[in-house]
Amino acid sequence: MIRTLAVTHDHQVRLDLPLTEIDPAQYKWFWADFLAPTARETELLGSYFHFHPLEIEDCLNDVQRPKMDPHEKYVFLITHALEKAGKEAGEVDMFLGGSFLVTFHFERMREVDEAWERIRERAQDPSKKTNPIAAAYLVMDALVDEYFPCVFGIEDELAELEERGRRESVDKLLAQVFDLRSRLLKLHHTIVPMRDLLYRIINSQHVDDSKEYRVYFTDIYDHLLKLSEMIESNREMTADLRDSYISLNSNRMNGIMKTLTVITTVFMPLTLIAGIYGMNFENMPELHFKYGYFVVLGAMVFLAGAMIGWFWRRGWFK
Repeated sequence: MIRTLAVTHDHQVRLDLPLTEIDPAQYKWFWADFLAPTARETELLGSYFHFHPLEIEDCLNDVQRPKMDPHEKYVFLITHALEKAGKEAGEVDMFLGGSFLVTFHFERMREVDEAWERIRERAQDPSKKTNPIAAAYLVMDALVDEYFPCVFGIEDELAELEERGRRESVDKLLAQVFDLRSRLLKLHHTIVPMRDLLYRIINSQHVDDSKEYRVYFTDIYDHLLKLSEMIESNREMTADLRDSYISLNSNRMNGIMKTLTVITTVFMPLTLIAGIYGMNFENMPELHFKYGYFVVLGAMVFLAGAMIGWFWRRGWFK
């Protein structure tokens, strides 16, 4: 599906016009939104707009990192959207020219719809200036705003994880920590390239009216800087939690091994005595002693108690 928004010189908005009916002399600028286009509609990127074939291929692959490719008549931008869970919800590709903006995406996105409605309302107000770069700014601003719930959600999970650390098993907690680190890494792979993309836009000489809108793009860049710092802080926190849980688990294992070692050490001499008197030789005088059984048991109890007392004085049970 292709939807269009064309703005005339007298601030009139025309919606859903065929691309062939949009006359550059009659319209100040226009926005064409390609939403899950068919193969025939996708061909218009080359036949009507004459975009570079490699960039059209990037649009179809939908696996690209955020980037910016400047050309003489337009600038190609790749941006990413995120779900609240921190997963990639899709890619929004933009072709930004002096009198047009083309957006390309396979899934319907609320951020693009919001920017579309805001541009439609502003274009009808003569006091508000609208152009392709303003529309591109609104799309990117909406996309970046949706990054914050993803990061805030992970921060809430980290705080909850710290509280549950005293009640749940270490293995379960470690699994959750590694899951959070994996999600933070995915956010890092999206947010940092987007930050670099905004930096290039701010310092680019290839985007028309970039100086006028530099303060707006700088605001998005500041948001991405804050998000990057939050992600790095959260990654450090997960690393600290991971090390703490691993140390706690090692400490518990050491305690278990110490207990088992003490038990084994106590029973070793007792096993030796029981083994000696279990050999059943005929010439063992103690076997015919009336109180031999009780003497041996007493000796074993005394020996075990003496060893436990010695271990206690050595601090093995602390």
